[in-house]
Amino acid sequence: MADDREESLEQRRRQLEAELASKRVDDMKEEAREASAEQSRKGYAQAMKLSSEFISAIVVGAVLGYLLDRFVGTAPWGLIVLLLLGFCAGVLNVLRAAGKVAQPLDRRTPEK
Repeated sequence: MADDREESLEQRRRQLEAELASKRVDDMKEEAREASAEQSRKGYAQAMKLSSEFISAIVVGAVLGYLLDRFVGTAPWGLIVLLLLGFCAGVLNVLRAAGKVAQPLDRRTPEK
């Protein structure tokens, strides 16, 4: 009877160990899935930031060019020039945000 009891306990222990092992594997898969989702969210956030910076620079250039043309009377030239400047500023902002171009130096601090 004692052997049956020990055998039963041993069998239950093995069963619990197997269940725990499968639970650990499931937890590790879930953690990997969460890490992948977090990387994806970071990528989407970076893409939204870069695209909004680019589009906003173009829109600001176009609006300023239109207003310049409207009040000064320079027909399409203000819009064309400031739209192109807005495009260049947008490209530069995207390159800076992506880390491809260095930030401008602060001239007030002495260089060493």
